[in-house]
Amino acid sequence: MNDPAHIYTAEYAVKLQEALDEPTLWKDICDVRVSNVRTFTNPYGTDMTVSTSQTRSCPYALSAVTQTTESLTISTFDIAPQFIDRADLAQSTFQNQMDIAKRQGVLLNEAVETAALYEMTVTRGTDFGVEGFTNTAGGTAITVSITNIDDIVRGIKREIREHAGESLANRNGVFFVWRPADFEILESVMQANGFVMADTALKQGATQGVQYMGATHYSSGFLNANHVAAGVKKCTTIGILKDTYGQIVITQDPELRSGLGIISRVDFGAETWYNFRAITFDVNVA
Repeated sequence: MNDPAHIYTAEYAVKLQEALDEPTLWKDICDVRVSNVRTFTNPYGTDMTVSTSQTRSCPYALSAVTQTTESLTISTFDIAPQFIDRADLAQSTFQNQMDIAKRQGVLLNEAVETAALYEMTVTRGTDFGVEGFTNTAGGTAITVSITNIDDIVRGIKREIREHAGESLANRNGVFFVWRPADFEILESVMQANGFVMADTALKQGATQGVQYMGATHYSSGFLNANHVAAGVKKCTTIGILKDTYGQIVITQDPELRSGLGIISRVDFGAETWYNFRAITFDVNVA
């Protein structure tokens, strides 16, 4: 029988860390930095202008280069506070506690995913809308359908090339994070086109991280309404505070309640550096 005041602290922390270490889409598409550094800096300079068709012996003009430093500060946190009544703790099994630990880890990862997708779309993403189909700027909402979802993928890849992001895309990869309903449409298109791809899609369906049309596709329920994220991977940086990520704090009788408080948190910051914003897209969808 469990000691009413006892929780498997070491095992709980291990199970929590296991959940936090599980693969997630934001770990794949973002540049994740786990450390105790409070502020990351990203200095950059503007490009000079190349003077063309110069005449020999004639003077040339110098282009001024502006030096700028951006920063990402880890100053906010999301917290998962769990209260367990002493009677419930006494009656719970080891497995019950491990399930709670894992669930805390899942919820903390989802909190970071929400923040990362918001940064890539609402905060920093370059608008891509109906106008993008004709290679013009604009953010008119697209109604995603079987007939245009492939056009969205091709349009984003064209925009990446036009903004000199193709070499980086070749190294890091291109990604899309769709809403679940959009991902269903993508799966339908995959199953209807081609031979090997259609056969694979019919057998296995479209799973998270599926490769199609030269991009990695995910779905998420944590996108802001009417937004889809897309672009080149690793252009958004997520800073995670090492010494609070995966740690737990146990408190006795918190808030004069008879039981234990089990608290875990994640301290983080998100930033898409200036030079990467042109190849990080906020696809506006209806």
